[in-house]
Amino acid sequence: MRRYYDITLPYSTKLPAWPGEPKPIIEPHARIADGDDANVTRIDAAVHYGTHMDAPVHFIEGAAGIDAIPVDVLIGVTLVVELVDVDIITAPDLIHMELPQKLDRILFKTKNSDLWNNLEHEFYTDYVALSADAARFLVERGVRLVGIDYLSVEPFEDNNGFATHKTLLGAGVILVEGLDLRAVTAGTYEIACLPMKTVNADGASARAVLWQDA
Repeated sequence: MRRYYDITLPYSTKLPAWPGEPKPIIEPHARIADGDDANVTRIDAAVHYGTHMDAPVHFIEGAAGIDAIPVDVLIGVTLVVELVDVDIITAPDLIHMELPQKLDRILFKTKNSDLWNNLEHEFYTDYVALSADAARFLVERGVRLVGIDYLSVEPFEDNNGFATHKTLLGAGVILVEGLDLRAVTAGTYEIACLPMKTVNADGASARAVLWQDA
């Protein structure tokens, strides 16, 4: 029996936003109740909000935009790992886990996931993220997609010139941030994570789904 997991946060104006970036404006453009022929909603939003993907051009000038990401990166086998007792994910943490030799995609479930028990919480600066050496380790292992359960793979108090983002995106690794992994346990799954195909954009909202055969 196949079981599906929607690991996408519900998109609304109530989710936390990265400090300095606007929350979306979601408003009616046309309404049947007002005499219009159809209901039409208008959204004005930054792309790095809620469950979203980072394209290489987000931090690497001239690199690929979200529309240029190969579809085969976005669909396929992924490993979900749980690291719930760490404040930052480091290369030694990953080495200790003895990850499989072939590893195209990896999602990190951390104590961040508990934050989504309140979808309307204020932005939390002490979220768990990846260190620069963990990013280098994943690049060396040939990983093509990395996901995490809060709004950035980079520690908020970054003193290293965004090394985590630049290491991963500079190697063409695609990032999925803001995942809701509360209902998911560690293991191997299939994933489909598809962003809006916005030309030259540095990111996009995405719908992410896991499935697993029992």
